[in-house]
Amino acid sequence: MNYQKEEIESKNIDHLGIIAGIIDEIGIVEKINEIFSIDIREKVNTGEVVKAIILNGLGFVSRPLYLFPDFFKDKAVEHLIGDGIKAEDLNDDKIGRVMDKLYKYGLTKLFLIIALEVVKKYGIDTKYSHLDSSSLHLHGEYKNCLNNLEKELGINREHPIIITQGYSRDHRPDLKQCILDLIVSSDGDIPLFFRGASGNESDKAVFAHILVEYSKQIDFESIMVADSALYSESNLTLMSNMKWISRVPLSIKKARNLVKASINNDMKACKIQGYSYLEEKVSYGGIEQRWLLVESVERKKADLNKLDKKIQEELLKANKLVDKLEQEEFADKSLAELKIKEITTKLKYHQICEREITETNKGKTTVYRVKCKLRENQELITQQQNSCGRFILATNILDTIELESEEILKIYKEQQSTERGFRFIKDPLFFADSLFVKNPERVETMMMLMALCLLVYNLGQKQLRMSLKAQKATVKNQLNKPTESPTLRWIFQCFQGIHLLMIQGFQRILNLTESHHHILQFLPTACQKYYLLS
Repeated sequence: MNYQKEEIESKNIDHLGIIAGIIDEIGIVEKINEIFSIDIREKVNTGEVVKAIILNGLGFVSRPLYLFPDFFKDKAVEHLIGDGIKAEDLNDDKIGRVMDKLYKYGLTKLFLIIALEVVKKYGIDTKYSHLDSSSLHLHGEYKNCLNNLEKELGINREHPIIITQGYSRDHRPDLKQCILDLIVSSDGDIPLFFRGASGNESDKAVFAHILVEYSKQIDFESIMVADSALYSESNLTLMSNMKWISRVPLSIKKARNLVKASINNDMKACKIQGYSYLEEKVSYGGIEQRWLLVESVERKKADLNKLDKKIQEELLKANKLVDKLEQEEFADKSLAELKIKEITTKLKYHQICEREITETNKGKTTVYRVKCKLRENQELITQQQNSCGRFILATNILDTIELESEEILKIYKEQQSTERGFRFIKDPLFFADSLFVKNPERVETMMMLMALCLLVYNLGQKQLRMSLKAQKATVKNQLNKPTESPTLRWIFQCFQGIHLLMIQGFQRILNLTESHHHILQFLPTACQKYYLLS
């Protein structure tokens, strides 16, 4: 008796269908294949490999890139990426060749092409562009070619980045690192510009050059926003044809004096709760600009507590020093005065006052003793109290109608958008916790692909929230309460355990509940097709 073998196969989809749909909506595969063209001899084209890398990157598994094929072993690869593609086709050699191809084309140029497509297609508001940088640490020796050590001018270079020690924002000075520069929009934190840099590069040296390069390549006007690393005479001169907002470093004497000044009565309450401000026009570096002295109630309270603690700690230290001083006997009056001077140099918030040096005869020997009191250095303490909770923002937009004072503060606070992006990329569940690729070119390419993952993630999250708001709908959050602004990560978690079942050529999605159906209706149609709903 003959039995026909029934072919049954089950593969994981989980949240990868959502990611694949967003990638399709953006048109990343098509755009990359348009640039690099398709070789009919290849099982997997360049665009499909990039799609696979993004799926891997947003799969939230703590695996380095050299385990890439393992990630797809239990996944519905053909369903998610393309007909006829198997997990073994996504091997190290294939990925490496594609990464080299991307690097040779130009990573910043390639990323910008895709980002500008997103801006145009989804109407991303680009009025403000936020620039910041962060470091990513690496394991390994990374012996850089000597040619790479040549000093770079601006941000243009022919050689790969240098993997080396530098100021570590990850608090890992023992490891070599590279730098990731990002410009993102205020609207949804969408990355607009990517650049990889050497591990010892200084933000102050390149920030203005990055913004100049960015402004040359975009076809819209945007106000550039950055932290105090941007603010220097040379940088302001370089950006003379751009509009910008920056924090002013307190290393500048005029700024330092302004934050210390007793001007509380002149501060104006801000519409942004917990803030007040004072505006004045300033000329610095030959550039006319507006300075906004800002005071945060919350930050001031915290800073005052820290200051009080420092004053009290120093008082205890000062009392011990004075007690010891008054017990000492000196053979010469000048030695006593020298000791007083030595103690005074150790104190910041206190001063020795009412000092008296007395002469005493002990037989044939004359000794000198000191009597003194301590008092607070009230002038310095008042200046420090005034500066608590204060910082200065500057802009070269002089027209208050074009840019209101309070808008300067509001926009600068949105500088956190780049920081959120860096936190996302550095999450230990993301494949960038530490980089494991073998050479600087691959490291830089991997950083660009991370930025591409961030682009896909933030765009998906923005579109979901917009759809929920437009339809006045909600989904359940982690606390099982309704929200119209869920994180996409939470949505990803909700989709764990979904499988594609294949029986003799027929497909069926397993474990897709009413809750999943509800969520998917607010996501792009391209996402729904991966769950066989369209």
